[in-house]
Amino acid sequence: MRRREFITLLGGTAATWPLAARAQQPTMPVIGFLGPTSPDVFSDRIRGFHRGLKETGYVEGENLTIAYRWAEGQFDRLPALAAELVRRQVAVIAAGAISAAFAAKAATTTIPILFVIPEDPVGLGLVASLARPGGNMTGVNLLAAEVVAKRLELLRALIPGAARVAVLINPADAKTSESTLRDVDTAARAIGLQIQVARARTIGEVDAAFAAFGRERPDALFLGADPFFTSRRIQLANLASRHAIPMTSATREITDVSGLMSYGANIPDAWHQVGAYTGRILKGAKPADLPVVQATKLELVINAQTARILGLTVPTSLLATADEVIE
Repeated sequence: MRRREFITLLGGTAATWPLAARAQQPTMPVIGFLGPTSPDVFSDRIRGFHRGLKETGYVEGENLTIAYRWAEGQFDRLPALAAELVRRQVAVIAAGAISAAFAAKAATTTIPILFVIPEDPVGLGLVASLARPGGNMTGVNLLAAEVVAKRLELLRALIPGAARVAVLINPADAKTSESTLRDVDTAARAIGLQIQVARARTIGEVDAAFAAFGRERPDALFLGADPFFTSRRIQLANLASRHAIPMTSATREITDVSGLMSYGANIPDAWHQVGAYTGRILKGAKPADLPVVQATKLELVINAQTARILGLTVPTSLLATADEVIE
């Protein structure tokens, strides 16, 4: 073979190498993350999600892409954001609230959906059963509804003379708000507490609600388990301090920034479980066969410094049972 022909043949062969190499590389899976609020609210939760993914062999940016969609507290945007993820043909959708789970459910019956929600998904109609979810959905139940009575009991233990408790809910997240009111009403009646309901879906409405509390002087405030309130945690803690209203929440994220007390599931742990489930689904597992996980790690966190500012003496028995006391 003449030298010129050999070089031409070699050059032609070499030109096909990158194409062949690209053809042999597996396609990087894309999963969708449907968040009801903003990335800063979900930072600890996303870290937990990444831990679960890593345990199953997936690392964002290395062998996995995550398409984030944030509603920024505007729950009416969730259906459109879910539809975007479906059009992108993501392999899994992780939904971070009841409204997000329903938006994803309405958008697809085939793409696996993993949720983290505060109440029973069977009662909501998201899955057929906890052990055998069926369909394309499974995830974690934070048991917020189940711990409502305990949160009120803890509040009564901290403030024995409490008779009237304000309940703040977000009407934009109707399904969560309705269940919160139902559960609080039942639990409050059982221990002789009166409740008054306030609603807030915007920063301005939160300010207005606290202005009303300042006039009406409830003995304490019970925050609904809503992602919007977590996103406004500093505003809520500051207003509760300014108006001298003892406040209890479902998430420690609010207690960490000077909220008085929280009792509920460890949410980053829940997202860790969802990350692990996501990895299993990417490897071939079906959501119908993955049982809904019931949160088992419930935490009582008390901010002792806030209690002192409010003039409250935390009973020794309550301090002894707390998982953490913030000084």
